[in-house]
Amino acid sequence: MNILLKNLNIVTQNKNRDILAGDIWIEGNRIKEIGEKIANPGIEEMDLSGLTAIPGLIQTHVHICQALFRNLADDLELLEWLAQNIWPMEKAHNQSSLKASAKLGLYEILSTGVTTILDMGSAFNMDIIFEEIQNSGIRAFSGKVMMDSGDQPYKETTQDALDSTEALVKKWHGKSNGRIQYAIAPRFVPSCSNDLWEGARELGKDYDLIIHTHSSENRKEVKLVKQQTGFHNVEFFVEKELASPKLCLAHCIWVSEKEIEYLREYKINVLHCPAANLKLGSGIAPVPKMLQKGINVSIGSDGAPCNNNMDIFTDMRLAALIHKPYNGVTSINAQNLFDMVTISGAKTVGLEDKIGSIEPGKYADLTFMNLNKVHTVPADNVYSQIVYSAHATDVTHVMVDGNWVVQNGTPIAYDEEEVVRKAWEECNMLIKRIA
Repeated sequence: MNILLKNLNIVTQNKNRDILAGDIWIEGNRIKEIGEKIANPGIEEMDLSGLTAIPGLIQTHVHICQALFRNLADDLELLEWLAQNIWPMEKAHNQSSLKASAKLGLYEILSTGVTTILDMGSAFNMDIIFEEIQNSGIRAFSGKVMMDSGDQPYKETTQDALDSTEALVKKWHGKSNGRIQYAIAPRFVPSCSNDLWEGARELGKDYDLIIHTHSSENRKEVKLVKQQTGFHNVEFFVEKELASPKLCLAHCIWVSEKEIEYLREYKINVLHCPAANLKLGSGIAPVPKMLQKGINVSIGSDGAPCNNNMDIFTDMRLAALIHKPYNGVTSINAQNLFDMVTISGAKTVGLEDKIGSIEPGKYADLTFMNLNKVHTVPADNVYSQIVYSAHATDVTHVMVDGNWVVQNGTPIAYDEEEVVRKAWEECNMLIKRIA
């Protein structure tokens, strides 16, 4: 798309954190130029007076296969939540219910201004997830969840898990002009054998892929990992030669000082999920300490059944608030949180030179907001407006890769009434299959 977007308040997130009133020139899927007054070069022009342009927001830990389980797994701790609800429901998915779940999750995520996700997918029928990602227009890193051991009701042989993963990598990695990327997704240490971790490591190296997993979310889980392996979670990843900037660890709540040093030393990415961590009673990750040590931290909503939504504005605000009573009011601020959902999120997925800020040459992944609302004014700091005051409903338009994916608050690829109708229908049938 070639278009000149006029009369915006632009929050660039460039290295100088420039904020300016002006225009954005999009050429193809890239930002050609930003400036106060750009002369129209003879292309389509769109007046967006009154709106604020921000870099497309980045969600670095979601499970869109679980969107259909919203409100069905409340008031349990992690291991019981998985065993009693999540694993049986994931096992009960068929192609139709998985499609309904993906559409429901992607509709919600896009409408909140998110342009890139790091998703942990389904063990089976993973093509359905990728097809919906492709149809939705979002930029996504995703991969089938791998499990070959433990007491969960479904698992694969180690070789089947690795072979099917490699087949999906060959089919989907780099699709849609590079908008779809594969992320290797072993679930967590208790459900994966040593052979599976070693295979995941080698696949990651062979194809230069992210490895996306869970770590140190719950005290019982940490104890179980220690019993099974002799190590704590982050120590285990170091021992298995998985620790690197390609490793993305969701949660990292119960980490020792030594493990925090490992996170820093190996440049491991931490995916902070404040709402899910509170909902499951898991705890609060030591994010201020991580930021002080230069560890890259980004934000995720996790899945709908442990949140119970995937609204990145809720997670930003929670992450800005929950640390202050324990670490001091200056330990984390609105700018830190906005960094986490933009430039730090981009670094997590290895695209810091392509997304995460509004700069010439970067992909045209943009979110537009109306911040002139009764709940957002007055203000003298746009970061405070976005993090502390704004709602997801303040998102008006979203662009990914130079294409509109949301206009006037509505995702273009889907009909909301149909998405909701199919979600109810498929959820009811899934519950009957479990029963």
